[in-house]
Amino acid sequence: MKKKINLLILFSVIVLIALSAMQFYLVKTTYDHKVAQFHNEIRYKIAKITNDYSDIDASIFNKKDLLYKQLATKYILDKKYKFRIKSDLLQNDFKNELTRKLQLEFEKEIPNLKLDFAIVLNKFVIYNGTKITDTIYSEKPFIENKLYGDLATLDNAFLVRNYVGTTSGTSLQSDYKLLTEDALYVSVIDWEMIILKRMALILFFAIFSILTLITLFVIAIKALIKQKKISDIKTDFINNITHELKTPLATLAISTKILERKDIREHQQNFDNLVATISRQNQRLQQLIDQVLNNSLGETEIELQKEKIVSETFLDSIIDDFKIANPNITITTDFKTIKTILFLDKFHLTTALLNVLENAVKYGCNNIVIQTSLLDNQFNISIQDDGIGIEKSKHSLLFDKFYRVEQGNLHSTKGLGLGLYYVDQIIKAHRGSVAVISDLGKGCLFKISLELNRN
Repeated sequence: MKKKINLLILFSVIVLIALSAMQFYLVKTTYDHKVAQFHNEIRYKIAKITNDYSDIDASIFNKKDLLYKQLATKYILDKKYKFRIKSDLLQNDFKNELTRKLQLEFEKEIPNLKLDFAIVLNKFVIYNGTKITDTIYSEKPFIENKLYGDLATLDNAFLVRNYVGTTSGTSLQSDYKLLTEDALYVSVIDWEMIILKRMALILFFAIFSILTLITLFVIAIKALIKQKKISDIKTDFINNITHELKTPLATLAISTKILERKDIREHQQNFDNLVATISRQNQRLQQLIDQVLNNSLGETEIELQKEKIVSETFLDSIIDDFKIANPNITITTDFKTIKTILFLDKFHLTTALLNVLENAVKYGCNNIVIQTSLLDNQFNISIQDDGIGIEKSKHSLLFDKFYRVEQGNLHSTKGLGLGLYYVDQIIKAHRGSVAVISDLGKGCLFKISLELNRN
C-alpha cells in the first residue's frame, strides 16, 4: 500500500512539473512575441523620423556626406591615409549637434518612451567599375564605432535599421565611388517593465493557475496521506486494542484468583478490598470501552463529570489497583500534602494517571516514585521512573496523537500511541498542565499540575 501511494505521489509530482514547464513555455513564448512586437513598433516609429535623415536637419547631414567625400579623396591621393580614416570619422565635429537634434526629435515623436540610441559605422568601401573594390574597413557593430548618439553599450540595444549610402561626384577622382553602411541601435529605458505591463493579465492567470494546481495537488496528497494514516490506525487499533484493555482485565483476573483463596474469604477486610477493586476495575473497563466507542480522545470536546475527592485517597486507590496488575513494580509514595480537596473527573483522571504509570512499565522501569506538593495554588503530582528514558529531541512529539517512541527503527512496544495524548487532553480539560523531563537512559519524570478547588 505504501509503495503504491509513493508511486502515485511520484507520478503526480512529475505531472505537476510537466504542467508547470508547459505553462512556463507558453508564458516565455508569449513574452518573446511581445518583445518582438514591441521592437517592431519602435522600428516603425523611428523609421518615420529618420527616413533619409532629411526631415531632421539637411545641413548637418550634408556635413556628414561632405566629410565622407573628403576622407575618401584623401585616401585616393594617399593610400597610407587608410589607417587614419576611422579615427577621423569617429572624431567628427557634428557628433554632439546631431545627437542632440535626433534626441529632441525622438522625444517629440515618441513622448511616452525614453530611449537612448547610437549610429554605428559598419562599412567604408571605395570602388569603381574597372578595379577591385578597396574596403577601408568592414566590421561587426561595436559601440566603439559610434558616429553619434548617447548609447553607452549595445548589450541591451536592438537593431532598428541599416542605412546604406553611396557617394560620387567631382570631389572624387575619376569614377571612384564611396559605399558606407550605418546601423541604428536603440535601447528603451525600462522596456522590461513595459513588456510585463502588457502581459499583466496573462501573467496573472498563469500564476493563478499554477498556484491553484499546486494547492489542489497539496490538498490531494494530504488527503491521500491522511486516508492512509487512518487506514493504518484502524489496522493498528485492531491489532492492539486487547493490549489497551489488558490492565483492567489483568487486575480483574488476579483479583478473582485471589478471591478463590480460603484465607482471603475468611479475612473480611481483605475480602472487601478485593471486591471493591473488582468493582472499580469492572466499572473502569466498561467506561473505557464506551470511551473508545464514543471516540472521546480529543475528536470531540471531552465532557467532564467532576466531583469532590480527597487527592491522597484517590491516588492511593489508583496505586493499589496498579500494584495488583503489576506486582513486580516497586512503587514508592512521598505525599507532601494532607487531605487535599480537588474537584475533578475521577474516571478520566484515573485513566490519565494509569496511562503514565503503564507507559513507564512499557519502557522498562522497575521502580516508580510518586510525589505530591502544593505550590502557587497548584496541586502538583510528579511521577518518576527508572526506565529507558526518552531522547530530548522527541519530547515535543510525546503528546501527539498516535505517536509512539521508537526503539531503533521499530515500534517494539505495543500500544496505540493514544496514552500520553489522552493524558495531555484530560489534564488540559481540567485546566492543568503536564510536562516531561527525561533523557535517554535516565528514566522519565512527568509533572502534572492541577488547580485547587476549581468548580
